[in-house]
Amino acid sequence: MKKIFLCAAVAIMSFATAQSQEVRLGIKGGYNMTTLTGDIEDASSRSSFHLGGLVEVPISERFSIQPEVLYSSQGAEYRGTLTGADDSKITAKLDYIQVPIMAKFYAAEGFAVEAGPQVGFLMSAKEDFSSKTTAIGQTGSASGSFDVKEKYKGIDFGLGIGAAYRLDMGLFFGARYNLGLSNINDISNATVKNNVFQISVGYSF
Repeated sequence: MKKIFLCAAVAIMSFATAQSQEVRLGIKGGYNMTTLTGDIEDASSRSSFHLGGLVEVPISERFSIQPEVLYSSQGAEYRGTLTGADDSKITAKLDYIQVPIMAKFYAAEGFAVEAGPQVGFLMSAKEDFSSKTTAIGQTGSASGSFDVKEKYKGIDFGLGIGAAYRLDMGLFFGARYNLGLSNINDISNATVKNNVFQISVGYSF
């Protein structure tokens, strides 16, 4: 399923490139500030990154469609969740291949607002933990990492909303908020959703 969807995305990009000389190909990357929301407590944001490629297909002078394929590292951090520890932290690391399809409207020269759906395919899920315990004047510490991919659904659906500004030379900057629409929890009835704020820089030609 994942391979079929990604191949379809590549085919769309290739077809669009063959049909129009105005189509722009590009690369982008940048900063992620991510968290998990829903029926969870004490979750705080995690800093990570995204990286990938895009194709922008003009429909009219002001309107275009922009499919993307991105590697996006997501998740959240939790503190004080380990029983018996004085100070502890768990970092949930969820790595996705995200495929957004953004509709872009150019409100001014070079400046566009954008919105559209996205589907994410979970590549890996880990929880890193570290803790410190003090007893009778002695301080101990522990750390480790666990594969927790079975806790999360393999596909995530979301909605992206943002804005971008492109210079004539091809360099562009963007900001986007990705709102998780589907429950990614696969082991209980509790609701867990992805939420990601992205700041990107890229180049298109």
